[in-house]
Order: sequence, then C-alpha cells, then structure tokens
Amino acid sequence: MEPIDLSLARIEEAARVIDPVFRNSPQFEEEELSAALRHRVLVKVETANPVRSFKGRGADFNARFLDPKQQVVCASAGNFGQAVAYAGRSRGMAVTVFVPVDVNPMKLARMRAFGATVQVVGADGDEAKLAARRHAEAAPGRVFIEDGEVPAISEGAGTIGKELLEAGEIDTAVIPVGDGALIAGIALWLRAHSKATRIIGVCAGGAPAMAESWKAGRVTSVRPDTIADGLAIRTPIARSVERLRALVDEMVVVDDAALLRAMKTAARTLGLMLEPAGAAGLAAISAHKIPGERLATVLTGGNIHPDLAAKLCEP
Repeated sequence: MEPIDLSLARIEEAARVIDPVFRNSPQFEEEELSAALRHRVLVKVETANPVRSFKGRGADFNARFLDPKQQVVCASAGNFGQAVAYAGRSRGMAVTVFVPVDVNPMKLARMRAFGATVQVVGADGDEAKLAARRHAEAAPGRVFIEDGEVPAISEGAGTIGKELLEAGEIDTAVIPVGDGALIAGIALWLRAHSKATRIIGVCAGGAPAMAESWKAGRVTSVRPDTIADGLAIRTPIARSVERLRALVDEMVVVDDAALLRAMKTAARTLGLMLEPAGAAGLAAISAHKIPGERLATVLTGGNIHPDLAAKLCEP
C-alpha cells in the first residue's frame, strides 16, 4: 500500500530519468568495517557525485516538473542547496538559496560555484526557510521548494532503496533522518519489495525533533545543538512526520561523540571522509542493538566542515 502522497511508480520513473551521475552509486560490504560494527553492513556511498550527497537525486527529479522560466528558491544547510543549484544550472534555471549564518563555508562556496545566488540569513535553518519563503512570495515567477515537503524529492531519493535491493536481502535498513525525505522514499520502496526488512531512522541526539515527533504523532520542536548540520532540524514538516509514521519501524538518536567516532571509522576502514550526517547510520549501528544479521545504511554526504576534517586526523 502506498501511504500519504508518495508513489512507487514515480520512484521507478526516477530510476530511469534522473541524471546518471547520481544513479547506481557504489554499494558493498567491507570486512574491516563489518568487524568493527559486529554486523554484516552493506554501505551505499552517496558522496561520489558532483554534489557529494544523496540530495542530487531528489533535486534532479523534482526539477523535471518545474517551469524552467521560474526562479527556484529554497533554504538549505548546504547539501540541498548544492543539489538544487546543480539541477537548476543543467536546465538554465535561476536558483536562490537561503542559508543560516553558521553555514559550512565549503558548502557555501560550492553552492555559489554551481551558479546559485546565496543569501546568508537567520540563526538557523528555520529562520533561513522563513526568509526564503518570503522572498519567493514577493515576486511572480519565483517558486519555493521545500526539502521534505515535495513528494518528487522523496521519490527521487527512493531510487536508493531500489538500488539497495539489487545487492540482495537486507534485514534492517538504518537511515539518517534530517527532514525525512530520504528515509520516506527508501522506506516506501522497501515496504513494497522487501516486506521483512526493518526500517530504522537515525537522528542526532542534539536535534531529536523528528524522532520526538514520530513518537508523539505530532510535530515537536527543539533547539538543535549538534555537529551534524544536515540533521539539525528545529521544527519538522508535518507531512514528513506523517510519512515516517506510516513507513518507519523505529527511530533512534546518536550523540555527537558517536558521530565523530563513526566518521573516524569510515575514514579508517573505507577511506571515506564523511560529514557527521553521512556517518549517522554507522554511528547508530555501533551505539544501538540493531536487529538483523545483514544491515544496510546510506553514507549520505561528504561535505565536511574544515574544522571537523582536522579532527579526523586526531588519534
């Protein structure tokens, strides 16, 4: 059954039409990593593409439904903004991204490199989102795109679930959760095609709004305090909470120390430099008793803050 407003058919369509640079990302089991986590772990590497994160899938698919004459406006901690800028550039669309003042400077530079106009506004993502929405409403020809709200973004991300099952059976999928677009799309596909697979979402302990909203059955706000900017959600989107309530079996949280340890584990065993959100699934597998013999997780992003990159080299 297809809950809420997401479509299996559109995930199948996305798997055919999304820019090939985002599709069929590497996925494999690595022996040293599996030994360190005490599970067989299938990792899917979403950092080996032009925007260095999974966000390119949903942004590209959604852009196919937009009028190329419109100016696209969004808010982002950085990865979604890069993805929208990249998709917009490929279609000749103007893109304006609103980001908070503490934006990762690497992400800021890359958004601009992809041709976006970037406005640095607000103390956090919610304030940047409010400014973006007002900007879009201030003039005709502008369209506001909200990550986690638009179905096509989740459906584009859902192609990851389709690809994961090509590697065989999965007992449990452990998926990082920010705005919920990623896990909703993946979970929809797994629910239809791998009914025995358990689906667990991972939030940052310093930003547990989505986990708390999922448990409460209503939107709950928090004040984020975490190194994982990609998971630092203050107020979840109500529609996204509804999707996760219909699709996700369990939600767990991991603290910043666990995220940093997981980043170091990925660097040591996989040779990959992940941002904190990108390592959240690994952190959860290490910190929690995750059921199943063969687990899968998505390494969602590699746009690491320069200050954190230096910490990876510390013993």
